[in-house]
Amino acid sequence: MSVVCMQEFLEKLPKAELHVHLEGTLEADLKIKLAERNNHPLRSSSAEEIRQGYVYHDLPSFLTLYYEGVELLQTEQDFYDLCYDYLKKVAQQNVLHTEMFFDPQLHTRRGIAFGTVIRGFNAAQEEAEKDFGIRSHLIMCFIREMSADSADETFTQALPYLERPGRSRIIGVGLDSDEKGNPPAKFAKTFARARALGLHLTMHCDLDQQNTHEHIRQALQDLGSERLDHGLNVLETPELIAMARDKGVTFTLCPSPNDVIRPGRSRQDIRDMLAAGLKITINSDDPGYMQSVYMTESFAKAQSAADLTQDELIQISRNAFQAAWISDDERALYLDALETFARNHRVEMSS
Repeated sequence: MSVVCMQEFLEKLPKAELHVHLEGTLEADLKIKLAERNNHPLRSSSAEEIRQGYVYHDLPSFLTLYYEGVELLQTEQDFYDLCYDYLKKVAQQNVLHTEMFFDPQLHTRRGIAFGTVIRGFNAAQEEAEKDFGIRSHLIMCFIREMSADSADETFTQALPYLERPGRSRIIGVGLDSDEKGNPPAKFAKTFARARALGLHLTMHCDLDQQNTHEHIRQALQDLGSERLDHGLNVLETPELIAMARDKGVTFTLCPSPNDVIRPGRSRQDIRDMLAAGLKITINSDDPGYMQSVYMTESFAKAQSAADLTQDELIQISRNAFQAAWISDDERALYLDALETFARNHRVEMSS
């Protein structure tokens, strides 16, 4: 058995990421490259200045930064570069599988064809799998502040790609962006269409939002969401805790935005989720805008904040592989790799 420090343990830990926004992986260096390629002026001229401008305190202020970056993505090559750079980065952190959110409406409303987006992403996924062995799927998210009709129209635009199993790599649908006044029920029709085609369902329930408990209830009870993204406010309602636990729902937690929105609460939140018997995973969310905190760094933040043990970290990684939308054969391979790692590595205990 290899005895390693905690950092090495986290670096080598086999991982699956279930909560990352592809548009949110846009690093400052790539921003500059895309701006030059597409003749799109930036307010800041250096990568460091761009990163220093990433100041936010809540969801709306973050979305302002996020939407500004989206404007730089215009061509199939742009979407390829974005996706390939992300997959290359996390493959180096021993992420074996990732399910990536993308926001087609943010592009189609700018006149960019759905096919331009999906072809760029798919080409990057295929190339990254060949180059690094990382497997990946896409989760098509709907923008909450846009209309239900817009979501339904976007789903219709995706149909030609959904009808090619294994080709588009779209495995599910999600819901993100500004939650205020935009409950999950608003999109019930489109989610029903997705379920009828065999797609999986997940929905953001961001931290401390208006009517958050009702939104969580709708997602779990009315729409049948299989996972909840963020969702920490579930802890405030025993009925919702019981419902989530009974349904076996997995919560995809993201330490970086949690630390901004709920400073000093990470230990309590993570420990309370575990104590409630809820399944959690650790994820990066929007690392391009969050100090480049990808999966290893996200695990390190969670471990440090909540004093997570080696066994707890392995269980959290196991949760992700178990909650991933993959075949049983693929899941068994990943879980076997995780168990082999667990048997062969242990963390050196500090004296």
